[in-house]
Amino acid sequence: MSRHVVEDLQCIADAIVGEARQGEQIEVSVSRSRETDIRVYQGDVEHFVSAQSQGISVRVIVEGRTGSSRSGTLEEGSWREVLAEARENATLGSVDEWAGLAEPDGVPIVEQVLWDDALAAFATADKIEIAKRLEQVAVGVDRRVRIDDSNYTDWSSEEAFATTKGIRSSGRSNSCHASVSVLADDAGETQTGWAYAIGKNPALFDLDAAGAKAAERATRLLGAVKPASRRTTVVLDPMVTAQLLGIIGSTLNGESVVKGRSLFANRLGEEVANPLVTLVDDPTDSRAYTASEFDSEGLAARRNVLIDRGVLGMFVHNSYSARRAGTTSTGNAVGAGVGCLALQLAPGTASQEDLIAGIDEGVLIISVQGLHSGVNTISGDFSTGASGVMIRNGRLAEPVREFTIASTLQRMLQDVVAVGGDIDWLPMRATGLSLVVSDVTMSGA
Repeated sequence: MSRHVVEDLQCIADAIVGEARQGEQIEVSVSRSRETDIRVYQGDVEHFVSAQSQGISVRVIVEGRTGSSRSGTLEEGSWREVLAEARENATLGSVDEWAGLAEPDGVPIVEQVLWDDALAAFATADKIEIAKRLEQVAVGVDRRVRIDDSNYTDWSSEEAFATTKGIRSSGRSNSCHASVSVLADDAGETQTGWAYAIGKNPALFDLDAAGAKAAERATRLLGAVKPASRRTTVVLDPMVTAQLLGIIGSTLNGESVVKGRSLFANRLGEEVANPLVTLVDDPTDSRAYTASEFDSEGLAARRNVLIDRGVLGMFVHNSYSARRAGTTSTGNAVGAGVGCLALQLAPGTASQEDLIAGIDEGVLIISVQGLHSGVNTISGDFSTGASGVMIRNGRLAEPVREFTIASTLQRMLQDVVAVGGDIDWLPMRATGLSLVVSDVTMSGA
């Protein structure tokens, strides 16, 4: 959120908190949002949604019992009903010794530029043209390429927050991106490719680069064969690395740790990765698509170093998981749970081409399938379908598909041998870059 006081929303949040009775803890979030979603196919608008929403969420805690309720309108009569319903729900809940609101911790909010006036003023017709232009660029790269779909998406939000503990904040943010998916056909074979265009506003999108990347991803997989099984070195494309970081981030979730569902439980202070690996959760970096000034409990978002040069330094917590773990919140409340907000690896300096040039034999992993279902975050077992391009003598060779890569998360972190400098800011909770991992099992023919 940008440090912009949303006065009307803050007044509502303050008014509800002001209704607290003796012994009650009350937390209130009041929000207003707008989103646009456009899909184009062969020059025509196939899907168009422009939606607005608003709402009030109230949580009440009394003597260890928690109740919550939500309304889709902001009128006083409505929020009074929501407050009454949350109170009633609290009487029905079970007593939880750990229940309670976040305490102010004195961590200052890092001011960021999360609102772009140019995006807020961007005309709908121009948004449609963005999607059409991206489609034209992608299919114009190669005669074998045809469109799957081309999309434009934006989102904006205003939010105010208040609690009986004295936490009070408000702000606004907006973001946008375009994406394109293409199909490449040759000799009866079809391969897919995709890419994103990202910027603080649509005028900053590099549509030519996004269209070319989508077409290249599809065409370079044409003629792919099933590779021989072996143990080999893999180079993860930035998108694949970002997906992997999301999985690793879930294992560093304090809620999972206190429930015994993390492979890293009881390993604080241990070397869990190659010293090349420094993993941070940094929502204070406004370049991240999911940058934020505060979490869903109103505490300041902050830069947390999870793995520092290979050593596990911390888990992320909201106030509830922190109480259970005997520690303090790290500003990572997400909704009613816990989560990393904006993961990124400390980058190296090498390009993907330079990384490949240093590998005698390996495979560039362009995409993975079923990653979440193929990883056990308790045992660390890792196995997922993949497609990519073989590497021989420092050069890309033939494309390959219909194989799996397997290891464990523990081994993969230890087997990192290089981190790229090709940072890719993606529309997700993790930033991508190329990552080289040795001794991975590739199962094919």
